[in-house]
Amino acid sequence: MTERATVDMWFDPICPWAWMTSRWLHEVEKVRPLDVRFNVMSLSVLNEGRDELPENYKEMLQRGWGPVRVCIAAAEAAGPQVLRDLYTALGNRIHLEKYELGEKLYTEALTEVGLDSALADAAGSNAFDEALRASHNAGMKPVGTDVGTPVIHAPGPVAGETVAFFGPVVTPAPKGEAAGKLWDGVVLVAATPGFFELKRSRDIGPIFD
Repeated sequence: MTERATVDMWFDPICPWAWMTSRWLHEVEKVRPLDVRFNVMSLSVLNEGRDELPENYKEMLQRGWGPVRVCIAAAEAAGPQVLRDLYTALGNRIHLEKYELGEKLYTEALTEVGLDSALADAAGSNAFDEALRASHNAGMKPVGTDVGTPVIHAPGPVAGETVAFFGPVVTPAPKGEAAGKLWDGVVLVAATPGFFELKRSRDIGPIFD
């Protein structure tokens, strides 16, 4: 039997492309011997001090502190494994049901996964920001700061080696063996020494079905 590997994904709940990648990784788990751990990064942290950003994006980033703080508070209260289900509970509401970022979103998602709804108070507090930044930096350090989310860390072809990369950005999320084949190709390319980028213009937005 092939030993299952652990793969780490860093997400910000507000990013629709990270959401698509996370749904793909859930499919990959079904057809490849790997288990995904979910970790928190923050687009709000990543873009601090970038004054050239459009005003509407800056406003989104300001609101974006809430969900990542709630995620970190939940992980500290119940362990990092809770992020898997909490991300799903948040993402379904944000991306599919179009909830506004706010108390209703946080309390409903926390309750769904069996956590104290009072953890929603973390959204407006900076008490968890040090832990948030530590989680963010752990994910981003191997890939740099000129990318966003999703970021994935996966076992490399050499034992003990980790391959880290941004992406893939894909829609709709492949399913079944198609998901597995995309995983095989992504890891193969990312593990190639000196390989940095493969990209084309996006001509459609996220397809959430």
